[in-house]
Order: sequence, then structure tokens, then C-alpha cells
Amino acid sequence: MKIFNCQNCSQPLYFENTVCLSCGSTLGYIEESLELASLTMTPQGYAKISGLGGYFRFCSNHDYSVCNWLLPAQSTDQYCTACSLNRTIPNLNDENNIAEWRKLELAKHRLVYSLLRFKLPVIDKDAAPEQGLAFDFLCANPDPTVKKPVRTGHLNGLITINVAEADSVHREYMRKQMAEPYRTLIGHFRHEVGHYYWERLIANQPYQQEKFRSFFGDERLDYGEALDAHYKSEATHDWHQYYISRYAASHPWEDWAETWAHYLHLVDMLETAFHFSMETGSKLVSDSPLKMQANFDPYQEQNFDLIIDSFVPLTYAINSLNRSMGQQDIYPFVISNTVIQKMRFVHDLIRAE
Repeated sequence: MKIFNCQNCSQPLYFENTVCLSCGSTLGYIEESLELASLTMTPQGYAKISGLGGYFRFCSNHDYSVCNWLLPAQSTDQYCTACSLNRTIPNLNDENNIAEWRKLELAKHRLVYSLLRFKLPVIDKDAAPEQGLAFDFLCANPDPTVKKPVRTGHLNGLITINVAEADSVHREYMRKQMAEPYRTLIGHFRHEVGHYYWERLIANQPYQQEKFRSFFGDERLDYGEALDAHYKSEATHDWHQYYISRYAASHPWEDWAETWAHYLHLVDMLETAFHFSMETGSKLVSDSPLKMQANFDPYQEQNFDLIIDSFVPLTYAINSLNRSMGQQDIYPFVISNTVIQKMRFVHDLIRAE
């Protein structure tokens, strides 16, 4: 994620900030310019303190403190690009739901930031019912006689997220139940949107399908049977050599979605490192594999080898920092050569758009 500064007082800011804690300036994100702007109110609407760029108003979801994105003052749209993707939100009569919804929107807005930076199509289902993207944020039915669970997943461009995933206690419980090394909201969003982009970028495109199958296998394998077999059996001891996660071994579609999600992980982490001008291994021997300089924007970088060669030392450094604090690794995965080639396919596919 890009690092932001208050345009009024230069205070460092996070992507989600709505007010500068140093000078009190109102903040709003302008997606066209990737800018967290410091704002002043005028009779025509909000304006940047520089006076340049016209007038703005906030997305309607700003009223619930779940969005800080701006729209042009003259726009007839009610919602920003990220919020327009919502089909169902939690019942806001429940205060707890509002708090959990904020966490979901934080993750979703970071996802949409990445998709727009990649220049991938981000179209809501109202505009394109067959090819658009939408989100349902659903809560489990409180009636104990209703047994149907809410499952996080994707179907024909509709991504369902169980609101309970926003609760860190529930998420940690599920992580242990599923024997996962990593489970986060942003991970869910990146994984599920990978399924959506498989349909947009690969399905019905014979050339890309054949390339996909050469890396991930034949997706025509029965999906339900593959998942049943996955959950009923232990994974082979050597899955680490071929997949980024145990779940990726269940079916080619899940292998794709997991690989896609991890590619988004590494690009986002490297962009953060780039804006901090991070460097690792400067005191190590000249040919140390732990040397790297984050001196490039990974969203603009065509050379995948440079991206992966920089990412691996970065993960070792941040994992080491976490261990110094007695915490678990931030990135608890080993990227094999086979997985690197799958990520290269994702990289090349996105750059071709």
C-alpha cells in the first residue's frame, strides 16, 4: 500500500484515515490520483487545500464511518467504486454489525485499490449483471432451528463473506479448525476475487485455458468430489513442493485462487516497502540471498524476477522482526519453484490486460 502524508502538515497517514490527528484536516481518498487529500469545505463542496482539482463530496457510506473515498461534487453516483460493489450489507440496527462491517470495508477498499492499480476491470453487477462483481456480507441466522450456514465463497461474480470472519476470535478459531497457517479478511477478499477474475480472464479463452491447465491442472475435474476428497484425507507430505497452501492442492480452481491471492499479497507488501525505501542485507556478504532494495513500484514493474527476488528477502526480514517480538511469522509460507512459475503466469496475465 502507498504511504500517504497530510498535505497540510506532512503528518504520515494511513489509507483509512479520515482526519489528520496532527492538524485536524479532513481527509478523503481520490481514486483517480491515488491521493489521500487534505480537504477544506467550500460552498461548492470539499476542495483540496491546494485549491486544485475541483470539488468533491464523500461516498454515502462515509456517514457510517466505513468509507473515506470521494466522488466529484457533480457526480450523480451515490457510492464510490468500492462501495458500489455491495449488494448486501449487515443489518445496521445491530451496533456490533456496524463495527464488523467497518472491518470488512477496510479490507475490501484495500482490495479495490489494488485492482484499480492493476487496471483490472472493476464493474458492479448493476451495470453488468452477467460480468459484474458484487459482495454479500451475510450474518448467520440467529434462529437455532435454521441450520443453513453462511459460507464465504464465490459464484458467478457474487462474493459472499461471512460477517463472523471480521471477528478475530472467530477467525482464529476457524484457522485452527482448518489447520491453516494464515487466515485474514484481506486474504479472503483476495482469494475470492481470484475466482471472479478466472472467469473474466481465462474462462472461454482457449489460449489462456491451455496455459492455465499446464500450470494448475484441468479445472474440469469435478469440483465437489475434489473438495470432499480433500477434507476427508490427509494431504501428501510433499504438497509444499507444488502448492502455496494445503488448500491449493484440493482443485485447480483453488490452486489458482490461492496463487492469485499470494501474488496480490506480495505486490502490496512490496509497494509498502517501496514507499518506505526499504533495504535489507546491506551488512551481509555481497552475494547474500537476503539482499534487496525496494527501489521500484511493483504495480508498474514488468520484470517478475525482480519482484520475486525482492519479496523473498523482505519476508525473511519481517518474519525475523516478528519473531523478535515473540509473534508468529507475518508470511508463514514457503514459495517453491513450481509456485513461482504459477505466480509468473498470474503476473503475465494481469500485465496483458
